[in-house]
Amino acid sequence: MRLPLTSRRSHHRSVCVLLSALLCSGLACAQASYRIATEGTYRPWSFKDAQGALQGWDVDIANALCERMKARCEILAQDWDGIIPGLMARKYDMIVASMAITEQRRQRVDFSDKYKDTISRFVAQKGTRQDVSPSALKGKTIGVQRGSIQANYLSQNYKNSDLKFYDTPQAAELDLVAGRVEYILGNMVTYYVGFMKTAESANFAFVGPDLKGGLLGDGNGIAVRKGDVELLSKINAALAAIRADGTYDRITAKYFPFKLM
Repeated sequence: MRLPLTSRRSHHRSVCVLLSALLCSGLACAQASYRIATEGTYRPWSFKDAQGALQGWDVDIANALCERMKARCEILAQDWDGIIPGLMARKYDMIVASMAITEQRRQRVDFSDKYKDTISRFVAQKGTRQDVSPSALKGKTIGVQRGSIQANYLSQNYKNSDLKFYDTPQAAELDLVAGRVEYILGNMVTYYVGFMKTAESANFAFVGPDLKGGLLGDGNGIAVRKGDVELLSKINAALAAIRADGTYDRITAKYFPFKLM
């Protein structure tokens, strides 16, 4: 027996509702939403523009990952020395802030696949000797960002130097120019596209060799809370996707005249 037209329409709507319920059971169809921490004072990786909006390589990478994960994301600035505690306190879900992958940090967070390499360098006045070994820098003043891998490296290896710790890399650079420290140690790429491009750097140069590995990390990764396997899997898949389709290289070319990995 054929159903009346109105009954057929009602039956059709009921079937659609049932199918939708089956396909979107639980939260499967809800768009994922994540809060992402970056630093915000680490040009060109992350910084605030004149309007106070976050910009930079890490910010662009974070947005590209969210697009691939089809997720709504809020990116917020967090002081570096509190960035891991904030993750552990669930203030945000991941850290996209050029964080070096170290064994010490692995004890507190889980890392994604590496998404760029890290090389550290000393900067000092031009003409400074190239030997930057701990014995050569005994008694020398060295500036470094507090909470960074470089700070940990210096604390462990340069116990006979006078170490000065700063909240931002820029603060250390200012004291180098002012003569309050003799050396600074930090990310080579950051110095290359930042401080070394300024007029204030005219009398300064890189000294010593490239430094990497060990306490200085095995490249950079995106940090999530320990055991967050599902999110980590999504991040790694999204990282692979933006590298495969050229998005990663396009973002990198926007900020640097060389590859990061």
